[in-house]
Amino acid sequence: MAIAALNSAATGLRALSTRIDVVANNLANAETTAFKRQRANFEDLMYLTLKQPGAQNASGELAPAGIFVGLGVRISNTQLDLEQGSMENTGRPFDVAISGQGFFRVKVDPNVGDGLAYTRNGNLFVNNENELVLGMGDGYKIDPPIQIPSDATEVNISEAGQVTVLRPGQIEKQTVGQLQLYQFVNPNGLTIVGGSLYQETDSSGAAIESKPNENGAGKLLQNFLEGSNVDPVKELVTLIKTQRAFELNSQSIQTADQALQTIGNLRRM
Repeated sequence: MAIAALNSAATGLRALSTRIDVVANNLANAETTAFKRQRANFEDLMYLTLKQPGAQNASGELAPAGIFVGLGVRISNTQLDLEQGSMENTGRPFDVAISGQGFFRVKVDPNVGDGLAYTRNGNLFVNNENELVLGMGDGYKIDPPIQIPSDATEVNISEAGQVTVLRPGQIEKQTVGQLQLYQFVNPNGLTIVGGSLYQETDSSGAAIESKPNENGAGKLLQNFLEGSNVDPVKELVTLIKTQRAFELNSQSIQTADQALQTIGNLRRM
């Protein structure tokens, strides 16, 4: 059985090593705009059945419990924590945060998935074609597209996503576009592609389009950005717990090795 202990402890070391990688990535992105932390979930592996519950003994009595020896652990999935991050006032008119559920949609390389991706990062810019783009990566264009007139003296984005501008010589503001939000039945099924971008999968379900403040979608806050939802204190506590568990699995390997050495020495006695 010492061999089984070695294998079980080895699976524990592998799983805990992955968890350390996940926590390290969370901490590295503690200041990344709209970053969503991940949690590594574990599940036990198959069991070796040495005795079935309810087995009869020689007297015909039923065993109240069986004997099962587990064969280790593995990472079942890494789960997105979609809790909203703190709102940071930037004072910049093209910074937009989502207060509530939903994602912005942007156009990415058509060779990547279906050419569309989703993000909660509202750090927007205006490119050389006067289009609203995401201020990261290659400047992904907002979808549906919105153009800001080059002579606009004031840009306003309402809580409902309506984009209006004030142009020279005008008194009333002109509507130039509408920011839409997208929700998913299972947002944990999204594929993470980096750069605060996510892509739709069969598991996530199709994107559900709606205006901000409607159908459960959040409202938009101009002059704000959503911060990372990583809590460094919690991550450090998780890291310490993982380190202790890693040490215990290492100790299990040492103990199993000593047991095997003892068994091997019996032949020399």
